[in-house]
Amino acid sequence: MRGAVLYGPHDVRFEDRETPDIIEPTDAIIRIAATCVCGSDLWPYRGLQPLNGPTPMGHEYCGVVEEVGRAVRRIKPGQFVVGSFATSDNTCPHCNFGYQSSCVKREFISRAQAPFLRVPQADGTLVPTPGVPSPEQLASILTTSDVLGTGWFAADAANVKPGATVAVVGDGAVGLLGILSARQMGAERIIAMSRHESRQKLALGDNVGGAEFQRGDAGVAEIMDMTDGIGADSVLECVGTQQSMLQAIHAARPGGYVSYVGVPHGVELNGEELFFAHVHLHGGPAPVRKYLPKLIDLVMSGAITPGKVFDLTLPLEKVADAYRAMDERRAIKVLLQP
Repeated sequence: MRGAVLYGPHDVRFEDRETPDIIEPTDAIIRIAATCVCGSDLWPYRGLQPLNGPTPMGHEYCGVVEEVGRAVRRIKPGQFVVGSFATSDNTCPHCNFGYQSSCVKREFISRAQAPFLRVPQADGTLVPTPGVPSPEQLASILTTSDVLGTGWFAADAANVKPGATVAVVGDGAVGLLGILSARQMGAERIIAMSRHESRQKLALGDNVGGAEFQRGDAGVAEIMDMTDGIGADSVLECVGTQQSMLQAIHAARPGGYVSYVGVPHGVELNGEELFFAHVHLHGGPAPVRKYLPKLIDLVMSGAITPGKVFDLTLPLEKVADAYRAMDERRAIKVLLQP
């Protein structure tokens, strides 16, 4: 088969790769129906995260089960399934506490931008959908694999409650679906820290006024002005930089909650500053598997359409064009179809 391989900064190739086989008895092989480029893929693509040689790419996926190992009991060939970017047995103590992305048997998926994918710990990682998603549902189902699950975790970890004032730092795909998640959880007011009117409209609707929020201390000042000097109840940090993390912490009210789901690069926190901020911090790799059943139900029932976050669809063989479009901010998120 042919799939995406990252050789170095700005060097993605679509080339021959070995077709996956069952290795462990707990594996499954799925035929990919849709995959995509994640914002976190751009870190190594831009040379900001080291590579250990040519690296197969992709960790968001959904598709049809082709084959299962002899120890797989719950997942069956022919089922349409979604899985997390982090594998899990869904039975270990960490999984039972709801942190499947820290499973003692965790592996990170990294080969999903291809026609076929081997999924370890299939029974604990994969969740079947109720029937095969329609073509109109496919993009939204794909988001549950990571970007929606991560946005949902951002809102959950930030303790978003009905009536809350929520600020979201970052207007990429995760930030946009963090907004959708906060709305689903009953937030009364959502402040989308975005400098791009098209992304604001996607997040909040057409009547957003085209406001261009600032970054850093200036952005904090704007949130304080909008909240009468109090700060937000919940702040979702969806970028992963030093500036965005400090902006999120400083924008929360005393006693407020800050979630951080952007993969951190160069983030360092000052202990004394954090001590006097008086905020709750909670984040990390999203336990997507925890939320998959609920998110699949919301999508299949038509309650939410997170697939709108994909503003460009390309054939898988054009994966290099997908990376360029996202790197150059010509696309929010690119859907790839084998």
